[in-house]
Amino acid sequence: MEDNTRYRLSIDVGGTFMDFVLLDEQSGQLRIEKQPSLPTELARQCLKGIMQLGVDIGSIGKIFHGMTVGINALLQERGARVGLITTSGFRDVLEIGRGARKEVYNYLYKGPPPIVERCLRREVPERLTPRGEVLLPIDLAALHREVDALLQQGVDALAITFLHAYANPVHEIAARDAIAARHPGLAISVSHEIASEWREYERTTTTVLNAFIQPLVRNYIDSLTHELSAAGYRQPLAIIQSNGGVCSAQNASARPIRTLMSGPAGGVIGAKFLSDHLGHANVICADVGGTSYDVAIIEDGCILERSETEIARRPVVGSLIDITSIGAGGGSIAWLDHRQGFRVGPQSAGAAPGPVCFGRGGTEPTVTDAHLILGRLDPANFLGGRMPLDAEAARRAIETRIAAPLGLELQVAADGILSIIEANMANAIRSKTVARGLDPREFVLLSYGGGGGLFAAGVAAELEIPEVVVPVAPANFSAWGILTTDYIEDAARTLVMPFIDATIDNVCATLAELESTAVAAVAGYGFAPQEVRRVRRMDLRYKGQEYTLTVALGETCVTGREILVQARRDFVAAHRRLYGHGELESDLEVVSLRCRAIGPVRPPRLSATASTVTSTARTRPVYFREAGRFVETPILERESLRPGAVVEGPAVIEEWTTTTLLPPGWRVERDAMGNLLLRPVSK
Repeated sequence: MEDNTRYRLSIDVGGTFMDFVLLDEQSGQLRIEKQPSLPTELARQCLKGIMQLGVDIGSIGKIFHGMTVGINALLQERGARVGLITTSGFRDVLEIGRGARKEVYNYLYKGPPPIVERCLRREVPERLTPRGEVLLPIDLAALHREVDALLQQGVDALAITFLHAYANPVHEIAARDAIAARHPGLAISVSHEIASEWREYERTTTTVLNAFIQPLVRNYIDSLTHELSAAGYRQPLAIIQSNGGVCSAQNASARPIRTLMSGPAGGVIGAKFLSDHLGHANVICADVGGTSYDVAIIEDGCILERSETEIARRPVVGSLIDITSIGAGGGSIAWLDHRQGFRVGPQSAGAAPGPVCFGRGGTEPTVTDAHLILGRLDPANFLGGRMPLDAEAARRAIETRIAAPLGLELQVAADGILSIIEANMANAIRSKTVARGLDPREFVLLSYGGGGGLFAAGVAAELEIPEVVVPVAPANFSAWGILTTDYIEDAARTLVMPFIDATIDNVCATLAELESTAVAAVAGYGFAPQEVRRVRRMDLRYKGQEYTLTVALGETCVTGREILVQARRDFVAAHRRLYGHGELESDLEVVSLRCRAIGPVRPPRLSATASTVTSTARTRPVYFREAGRFVETPILERESLRPGAVVEGPAVIEEWTTTTLLPPGWRVERDAMGNLLLRPVSK
């Protein structure tokens, strides 16, 4: 796909700030910008940030946008009033779920209440077999009666989930078309378009959640598109998906459930791109934002993905990067529970009111307030001086809320806040590594986000990780990663059958059909079919098992016999690695088939950079846990470090969007591309 425009822009909207990275396609130079993520005026803030970049918006050829609108709506349960249309006898699927208690030893455990209350779940006569054969035709008259009843109760979005629609969507298509004809403009989500896979509960929940956030996401995208158009932007807007690829704004509006991990996915894709250039195959990707700490793994050069996750304790089906998010970031609030237990997060001050030191009305002490009073942040130079910080207000908040009630000195209380948050971060990494049989000491930690440099060495020391990479402009790294993303479309279908010679022709035919669907979708973005890369996967299990493992089919694996041999071998190897056992000759079943089509986008160039400023030597007192006191510490400008320069801690390295902390016992080297490489000093 040819692109002759000069600029490409990526935007990552986080919980506290939105980040902008502008790429000059001719020179390869980057410009960065940040704006607060004010919830009530996100679209306007986006436009304001673009204008701050100082280029004509008409000269921007592409805008790639990562957002948190959908996931924030789910987490806060502030979405549309949804009505559910389903097969007769299945209105209570949302309530019954899997029929099991998640926490088996917690007798007080209660699952999340259904997003759709029972009076808004309506049944329609229709029925298909698991193979998609029609047992009972759909009753359209009954459908219209139920839809009218739902609309009278104020429903503004509909979810349609019929039994076995993944095998044959004929009834869902008929229902959707009939409703759309009578009620144009009504938001309608149908399960075969949202999650064309088996497991009735998971498919229903995913479709309902899509309907729940669809009006909100659609309104935001429409508002942003309008603002951009009014300012002179004439090109399409592309939205990052949870699988790490981009899709059109229209697709994102129709299937917003695919954008839930939109922002964090951009950082992981960027981490993969950078790690490939640095020669690291095993990487822990850690994104420290204002509200969350997002962790993903690159193992043997491959990003770990999954086909199902859980958001707000509710299952979501679909291809996505395997990211674990916890409530730990710069805005995380420090608090005491009813037993005077010292806690940090998961509550966050967000962008409004934000940390106490921001001076926007915040009263609860946060992680950023702790960094400030310990000397890690310069109150006069935060965000390049755009946002002066109120250190005295931060001191009062920590003193009155934490230090005085616990009888601690102020600096000890502040350091305690950081100790707790670092332990939470380390545990999140353990859940992705140690819990899976991986040793974090065999990985490199790539730490980015607004707080990535502040926590990099502390978290690495806790896990004995030997090397940390803090990339160029780490606060905007997820936005930079978005520049490296490709157009991606996924197609999947459940097809439960024995994995044997007699069924392999059916498997191959279904894979070919899915590939054709996915490639056609990517071709719609302007790619020639020969430009599109294909990735085929299948979910397999041993006969008699409940759950599956996903294996990828190599590009040279074409014939049925080759697929049978390779997939079996890879499945058994994965089963042995995860569970410690696996028989090569045991009977297998194929459950779901998947195909991904990828339209490649030209990534930004990575090139050597030189130091651009001369730094004046200065110091300030900084508190270090290792010393147990404030230490007069050198303050360095990152841009003043020459390629190959080595600095031994303690030191603080500043840039206009973030700060990197180098504790005693650590050294940092600046590589030719401008990355900071942190390593513990050998003893």
